[in-house]
Amino acid sequence: MKAMILAAGLGTRLRPLTDNTPKALVEIGGYTMLELAVKYLKKHGIDDIIVNVHHLANKIVRYIKANNYFDIKISFSDERCQLLDTGGAIKKASDFLKNEEPFLLMAVDVLTNLDIKIMLEFHKSRNSLVTLAVKKRDTSRSLLFDANMKLVGWKDNKTKEVKGTYAETALSALGFSGIHIIEPEIFRQIEEEGAFSVIDLYLRLMEIEPIHGFRHDNDIWLEFGRLERIETVAKSEEFKKLTNNL
Repeated sequence: MKAMILAAGLGTRLRPLTDNTPKALVEIGGYTMLELAVKYLKKHGIDDIIVNVHHLANKIVRYIKANNYFDIKISFSDERCQLLDTGGAIKKASDFLKNEEPFLLMAVDVLTNLDIKIMLEFHKSRNSLVTLAVKKRDTSRSLLFDANMKLVGWKDNKTKEVKGTYAETALSALGFSGIHIIEPEIFRQIEEEGAFSVIDLYLRLMEIEPIHGFRHDNDIWLEFGRLERIETVAKSEEFKKLTNNL
């Protein structure tokens, strides 16, 4: 299985740390976000990764090279000319990602003990185009699923905005964990151009393709994309447990 780490973001919620440091190289407890993501993927047997870069891209490239590519295959998707958002990012990297096997997409600012093998088995058992890791947790935006864990919508929990023709059939509203398993068939379905959200793509495709949620409520899941989270996460027992097992 190949994987893509989304590392091109501007990291606006992490300023001033990201004024001179790319988000992916911000440190948590002595590790960079990118190091944690790479080690997590390596632990699960993934050794062919592409990383998209935009803000202070040269620093990320130099960092990867200085660490001997973490002894795996790591390539780069260069978005220095235009930040493409999550959907545009996978479209640009399609030549690397499209083969006969599903690929994994992961945000650089999350860490978990979710078992990718189990999630992949679930994905295949449902014949899904996309499977999204989700948990029951407090979140500003939720993905909505029916009784079969099929994606039916999206909700902004602050504004109460809802998207999805069949959103009213939802039985669960869950927080997205930033990890996707995607079939390469998706590239035949992408009509969008330029910068666009992969979640908006899913919301368009969910009415014609099977997109499912994989619940991992009992797993540890940490997110460190906000300034106020960095120190708290680094001091947590959960973080220590996760990093000790990488």
